Amino acid sequence: MLSNLWNTFLYEPLLNALAFLVSVVPGADIGIAVILLTLLVKIILFPLSQRSIENQVKMSKLSPELKKIKESGASKEEQAKMTFELYKVHKTNPFSGCLLVLIQIPIIFALYYVFRQGLSFDSGYLYSFIHAPETVNMNFLGILDLGSKSIVLAVLAGISQYFQARLMPKPAPTDGKGGFQESFTKSMHMQMKYVFPFLVAFIAYSVSGAIALYWVTSNIFAVGQQIYVNKKRAKLELVK
Repeated sequence: MLSNLWNTFLYEPLLNALAFLVSVVPGADIGIAVILLTLLVKIILFPLSQRSIENQVKMSKLSPELKKIKESGASKEEQAKMTFELYKVHKTNPFSGCLLVLIQIPIIFALYYVFRQGLSFDSGYLYSFIHAPETVNMNFLGILDLGSKSIVLAVLAGISQYFQARLMPKPAPTDGKGGFQESFTKSMHMQMKYVFPFLVAFIAYSVSGAIALYWVTSNIFAVGQQIYVNKKRAKLELVK
């Protein structure tokens, strides 16, 4: 059952999309096809990722209100109730970012299996209206072999991940008495900024250049999206 769902909703769509793109891009360059596929995936996930980014901005703005609730002297149950009502009024969810990550992880794994199989477009998983490419050029722009590990793309994946984390809204400064939740939020932000980029670079190098290129393109798209949201927020604050 799970195998059928995996093939139907992840592996086969990505494999067929890649086969189509390789057939139409100049020189059957797999690198260009991967970039276009990444942009397609990001566009499909754009509403969800946009909502997640905007939610992070709201959470940052709500930090003073959350601090007031914790300093109100109310019981833990009352604080939880007031916190829930605050999230409800401002239509925000502290876990929306996790949902986006959980959705993207299966896509990464599906792409990994697509390339692990050696891009066997004649494997029987192609749709009837998709034709297998006659040739597949694994050398991206004639420079990087995406069929093997690429330290260059792995480093770029880590660097782009760092800049993505750097642009994320920072947790509001605290006096150190905010309790477990604020300490956890601050710790997660620091890890996303300084630890996760190294993890991304390591994973990207451990798999293949194609996956690393997907990660680099995805991160660059996310950086541009975050810059757009930040500028939009700055304009709204100036109007106010």
